[in-house]
Amino acid sequence: MIKKTFKWLGMITLLLLMAASVWLINAIWFKPFNINTFFNRVTIEFALESPELLSSLRILESFGLNFHNDDLDDESPEKAIATLNKLEKHREVLRSYSDDELNEDEKLSKEIADYFLTLMIDSKDFQFHNYPVNQLFGVQSGFPSFMESTHQVHSVKDAENYITRLSKVGIKFSQVLEGLKLREENQILPPRFVVDRVLEEMKNFINTPIDENILQSSFVEKLSKAETIEVNQRDSLIANAKQTIEVDVYPAYQSLITYFERIYEKTDNRHGVWKLPNGDAYYRLALKLFTTTEDTPEEIHQVGLSEVDRIQDNMLEILKGEGISVENGFTQAMEELQQDTQYFYPDTDEGRQQILTDYQVMIDEITQSMPEAFHSLPKASVEVKRIPEFKEKTAPGAYYNRPALDGSRPGIFYANLYDIKATPKYGMRTLAYHEAVPGHHFQIASAMELNDVPFFRRMVPATAYIEGWALYAEYLAWEMGFQDNPMDNLGRLQAELFRAVRLVVDTGIHYKRWTREEAIKYMRNNTGMAESDVISEIERYIVMPGQACSYKIGMSKILALREMAKQKLGNQFDIRDFHDVILKNGAMPLAVLEKVVNDYVENGVKAGTS
Repeated sequence: MIKKTFKWLGMITLLLLMAASVWLINAIWFKPFNINTFFNRVTIEFALESPELLSSLRILESFGLNFHNDDLDDESPEKAIATLNKLEKHREVLRSYSDDELNEDEKLSKEIADYFLTLMIDSKDFQFHNYPVNQLFGVQSGFPSFMESTHQVHSVKDAENYITRLSKVGIKFSQVLEGLKLREENQILPPRFVVDRVLEEMKNFINTPIDENILQSSFVEKLSKAETIEVNQRDSLIANAKQTIEVDVYPAYQSLITYFERIYEKTDNRHGVWKLPNGDAYYRLALKLFTTTEDTPEEIHQVGLSEVDRIQDNMLEILKGEGISVENGFTQAMEELQQDTQYFYPDTDEGRQQILTDYQVMIDEITQSMPEAFHSLPKASVEVKRIPEFKEKTAPGAYYNRPALDGSRPGIFYANLYDIKATPKYGMRTLAYHEAVPGHHFQIASAMELNDVPFFRRMVPATAYIEGWALYAEYLAWEMGFQDNPMDNLGRLQAELFRAVRLVVDTGIHYKRWTREEAIKYMRNNTGMAESDVISEIERYIVMPGQACSYKIGMSKILALREMAKQKLGNQFDIRDFHDVILKNGAMPLAVLEKVVNDYVENGVKAGTS
């Protein structure tokens, strides 16, 4: 009997192995049996080619797999070209799945994937029309930020992997240099101020004593919290890291410094991408990529001008009510407000720490009221941190980093505290709601926790949807009563005005051929923002054409869809249901989002009349 049992168990096991082998062979080498397997295959394929992404997601660690944590992404031009070629093949397979074979959710996944695959394929002629090393991002700032915020150290092996990654930075930088030289050959050079900024940043980085460098100091801090590492092991690891930074990291930075010093005289002060080969077509594509609409540069410019006038009128009413003179116009009134010290923290370390503390209080406070507007909240928490000082001078006012999928790292709202005048108290609530709750953290963490959609839909980089949601979140918080103080509402309106001005200056720079100085003047006169913030913002738009237009366009679409749903559903409308429709499908192009909301409304109307 026992022999028979073992015989049957053996046969069952063999059959299962054979079935698994057939599935695996099909999934890897042939067209997968179903579309979700295809999505998973492509996602896994791209994830396995990005050890840095794998470290950020921390999925494999849950299974005891750690092979990726000692490696860095391939930044070579050859890799970029090969990736685009793969996308064309993937789209061909995607389109071979007939809609007749798919359920509604699979059709939605197919539509989202096809949209972005097509956009990327259409950008093939422009894949090197960018400035991969600039004052905002690039290996020179991205690598240390990644090592500080993402590479975790809990064991000796983790620490050794950290050092191995440090040793490979020369390879990564040489790949980036190869791409920079390719761009140079094709007359794609950044404006001169970009070269000035990155040279200053990199020289400061390598002139910092190694013990004070973020790569070393954060490593020492990680080791101090790793309880399984003995003291003598820590000392050895610290010494090895220090030597690796000196021998491998600093020379890699010097290679980039040498390159930018060499090309300096080749650069000029033309700031729009119109100066690049076929630059006008590139800008139109950039707008489509970031807004996921067919709006023309002129249409976007005119919408911006109209919205600037509307929002400024609302702000002037508040200023007038607060006893601030508006007789000399908006610009003068906002400058007067900027001089009022009651709205700013002390320009000290203590003042900056208080800003971080107050941000966290604001986030914790509004989180308690989220059940009023949402059926469910994301599980991941969010923390507030200061943008690392080595890069905050040229960094944006704030940004958000997603949490780890395994829960080992919370979402992080990074605040820029370089210029204390750039953080007026009346603007803090709005920024906290945008970056954290119910903005970026709420949306991104919710998407990452979706279990019933293909994994790629948890990570889709649909900028207009993502940034549109965050700007909508500011408005939602006001509707919920969290900016009832007139000055807090002024801060909200100033943030919306800021996004409307972006429509004007982004198209102004890249379509109407404004200079950097013209754009700075327009933004300074029409936002009331601190000059340091205005300069860094305009310089951001110069190196990221089109991206700044996504916020206002995305918000306007979400508000329009909400109003349409309210009108058609009447008493059946529940804002929590609407937010579920927006958030529980993951990020998507605005045109696809409109279809999803229309389906929700149509089904609701049918249910109400049945």
